[in-house]
Amino acid sequence: MSENDSNVIRREVDVVVIGAGPVGENVADRTVRGGLETVIVERELVGGECSYWACMPSKALLRSGQALRAARAVPGAAEAITGELDVPAVLARRDSFTSGWDDAGQVRWLEGANIDLVRGHGRLSGEREVTVTGPNGELTVLSARHAVVVATGSTATIPGIPGAAESGVWTSREITATKRVPERLAIIGGGVVGTEMATAFASLGSNVTLIARGTLLAGLEDFAGEYVSDGLKELGVSVHTGTTTDRIERASTGEVTVSTSAGEVHADEVVIATGRGAHTRDLGLDTLGLTPGDWLSVDDSMLVDGFDWLYAVGDVNHRALLTHQGKYQARAAGDVIAARATGSALELAPWGAHVATADHAAVPQVVFTDPEVAAVGLTEAAARDAGYDVRVVDYNLGWVAGASLQRDNYRGKARLVIDANREVILGATFVGPEVAELVHTATTAIVGEVSIGRLWHAVPSYPTVSEIWLRLLEEYGRPRVGESR
Repeated sequence: MSENDSNVIRREVDVVVIGAGPVGENVADRTVRGGLETVIVERELVGGECSYWACMPSKALLRSGQALRAARAVPGAAEAITGELDVPAVLARRDSFTSGWDDAGQVRWLEGANIDLVRGHGRLSGEREVTVTGPNGELTVLSARHAVVVATGSTATIPGIPGAAESGVWTSREITATKRVPERLAIIGGGVVGTEMATAFASLGSNVTLIARGTLLAGLEDFAGEYVSDGLKELGVSVHTGTTTDRIERASTGEVTVSTSAGEVHADEVVIATGRGAHTRDLGLDTLGLTPGDWLSVDDSMLVDGFDWLYAVGDVNHRALLTHQGKYQARAAGDVIAARATGSALELAPWGAHVATADHAAVPQVVFTDPEVAAVGLTEAAARDAGYDVRVVDYNLGWVAGASLQRDNYRGKARLVIDANREVILGATFVGPEVAELVHTATTAIVGEVSIGRLWHAVPSYPTVSEIWLRLLEEYGRPRVGESR
C-alpha cells in the first residue's frame, strides 16, 4: 500500500532491510523467495563496502603482485620476467571490479530479484517503521508488517591520535580507491587491512612503513604474524611492532610526520587501519531505547535482543566481521523471517536451517598477504582458554611435494588444533603462498565434527599442496579402534 500525504510517501510492506551491501541483498533475496514483499534502503552504492571499498578492490590491488612473485619463484618462468608491475594497469583492473564506482549493475540485480530499492538515509522511527530521507530531502515512511533488518555494516574508526583528523589521514576507503600510488606510505595498524595494504602498495612501488601497537595479526596463531612480518620485510616494508603513535602532523608542503615511540616516520600519506565500529550512529536507535553507535546484540537467528521484529545481520552485530560470514547470517535470517511470517516450522537448534551456529566455532578467514594466511575455528590459545584438552599438530608446508612443485624455496606452516578427547578438529591455520584454498576442507571438518579416524580415508591427490592433510594426520598418529587419547 502506498499513499502520498503532504509530500511524505507512506508505504506498508512485509520486510524493510536497511543497507544494500552483500548482507542486506542476501537477506532481501531470501525473504522475497519466501514470498514476502521486501524493500531495501541504501544511502550510498548498492553493493556496499565490500564491492567498492573493501573485499573486491583490495584483492584486485593485491593479485597482480602475487602473480608476479609466483612467476618469479619458478625457474623458466622467472627468466621470462623482464619488468615490474604496470601500475596504471593494476589500478584500471581494480576499477573494473568496482564498475568505476557505479552501481547500475547491482541495481539491475535487485530488479531481477524483485527487490524494491528506496535510495536515501534510512532511520528507525518507531516500531516496525523506517523513515528514509531521500537525495533531495524527500521523506518515505516504510512500515513493516513482519520485520525490519539492520544490515548497515561497520565503518573505519579513527583513534584519538593528536593531529590525525587535521592531517587528512586515509582509511580503508581512501587507500582502496586511490587513483595514485604514494611514493611514501605510512600505515598505522597491524591487522588484516594494514598488512594487506602494506603488501599491495609495496608491490606497487611505495616505500611503506607499517606501525603496529602490538604484534601483527593478533588473534590468529602467533606464527602467522611472524611469517607475514618476514614477508613484508622481504618486500621492503619497514615494520615496527610494539610501537605507539603519538602524533600526526601534515606540513604545508604536504609531507606528513608520524611521531612514534620508535621515532619519526615521514610519508606522503598515512592510512589508519586500527579497527572498525558499528555503523549505527545515525540510525535512530534511540527511538527504540537503544544506544546510537553501539553494536546490536542478537540471538543465533539474528533477532535483536528484546525485540520480536528487529534483526541485525552482518558486521553490525559484531559476531564475525567478514563478508562471507555476514552472507551466511543473512541466509539464516531471511529464511527465519519468512518462516515466522508464514507460520512454517522453525529449525532453531544448533546447526538448524534458521540459525548461524558456525559463528561460534567455524569462522574461516583468509589474509591475502605474502605469504597468505588461511585460518578457521579456534587457535591453540583460544581452545585452551575454552577448557578443551588440546593437542596441537604442526607441519612444515615446504616439505610437501606439491608445495615444492608450486615454487622453489616454498616456506610455510600448517597447524591443527585438536580436541584430544573427541578427536575432532577445533581449529586450523595455514600460512604460505596461495594457501587460501586449503581452508575450506578444514571448515568442513570442523562443522561436520569429522573424526580424525574418518579423515584418514579422505585421500589427498598427489602431488598437490593438499597433501598437507596426510602429513598432519601422520604427525598426530592414526587412532586405534577403542583407543582413547
